Amino acid sequence: MHPLMTLEHLKMMLEHISDGVQIVDREGRLIYCNRISAMLDDINISDSIGKHITEVYPSLNEKNSTLLRALNHQASSINREQTYRTYKGKVIATVNTTLPILERGSIEGAIEISRDITSYKELSERYLDLQVRLKDKKKGKHTSYRPRYEFEDILTEDSDLIAVKTLARKASALDIPVLIFGDTGTGKELLAQSIHNAGERREMPFIAQNCAALPASLLEGILFGTVKGGFTDAVDREGLFEVADGGTLFLDEINSMPQELQAKLLRALQDGIIRRVGSTKEIQVDVRIIAATNIEPNLAMDLGLLRRDLYYRLNAVTLILPPLADRKSDIPLLTEHFINKFNARHKRTVEGISPAVLSLFKHYPWPGNVRELEHVLESAVSFCEEEWVDIRDLPQTLKKFVYPEEKRISTEKQTGKTLTEQLESAEREAIRSALEDYGGNVSKAARQLGLPRQTLQYKIKKYQLS
Repeated sequence: MHPLMTLEHLKMMLEHISDGVQIVDREGRLIYCNRISAMLDDINISDSIGKHITEVYPSLNEKNSTLLRALNHQASSINREQTYRTYKGKVIATVNTTLPILERGSIEGAIEISRDITSYKELSERYLDLQVRLKDKKKGKHTSYRPRYEFEDILTEDSDLIAVKTLARKASALDIPVLIFGDTGTGKELLAQSIHNAGERREMPFIAQNCAALPASLLEGILFGTVKGGFTDAVDREGLFEVADGGTLFLDEINSMPQELQAKLLRALQDGIIRRVGSTKEIQVDVRIIAATNIEPNLAMDLGLLRRDLYYRLNAVTLILPPLADRKSDIPLLTEHFINKFNARHKRTVEGISPAVLSLFKHYPWPGNVRELEHVLESAVSFCEEEWVDIRDLPQTLKKFVYPEEKRISTEKQTGKTLTEQLESAEREAIRSALEDYGGNVSKAARQLGLPRQTLQYKIKKYQLS
């Protein structure tokens, strides 16, 4: 071992990471436990060292312990959920990565890194229980599930987004899956709600779930439900597929869903059949799936984030939401809408934005898209002391993008072009060069430029590049 990486250095590092770490020897006796793990499990480290893992955690056994599985079968567990009780009776849920420690092919012990997901699980289960209670209360009438947004709420004068709305309206009348691609903040759920509200399922539930918000094992139970005895402290509970029966299930960031869970989703799409976690009983469900990805679908498949068979099943209709940077002509319209909204909410009387702010808004790249514009204007309206929002009312992140008027005038005198025209010219040249480098291959050029493939195709059309 390198002198800079001694055993003491390793222990010091393990004591300061945010996850729990435990190590057992070949007999299953605890030989190391870091501070985070001890705090999570309410154990005294000095009293627990040397004890068998089942003495420290009476609810664990060879069937449900990832550490014992590693010892007995030399099997690794990657991001596997484990629910257990501490010796004080506290129920803990973790996601574990557990690896056997081998020396010349012989098992010497096992190491486990655990991430606490107890609060995630409790919150998700409370949400799910609420959905079920609302369903029971309404006795099949799902008015409480009715989402708020309609197509009229998607404000735009941009021709590309108008075309997306037109296609989405047609898709709403067809009971088929829909795939939405768009950057974060472009309004994917707003579009999904609009499709549901315009379709025949409008009186039935609309349930939304972000697939990146929960660990994979927990997400499976949330989607498909659980049965009592399926795992420690499991109860009979409907999943979102059953809660949404007859309606629409919106799965955002589906590219974050693990491949094995995507396979179960594919079966539900094809056959309308699900199984609760821990059960062999098949349940028939009638659910329309609207899925969304924030990564271009072809790239997501190339990276192994999206199963091709699932993509082909979802790809009955694909809707591509343009980023705000490509529809800046909508900024005045959106600005007026958000100012009116926040005037009413915060009892303000702001008239609008100054020309300097409008100029800044049209130059700013808006990485957070419409959602970022909304948050910026809520802050500006809240703090504005005049009739018009000025530069001083904006968050610091935007103030640094202000272009001095003298610099803009100087640039125009030197080149005869505005800054926007110069930026567009530079962008056109960069795209043309990338296409030449890859012989016109759009996918490879998009990867080099760091753009989604559809975005690059849009820009090729915009700049009339063949």
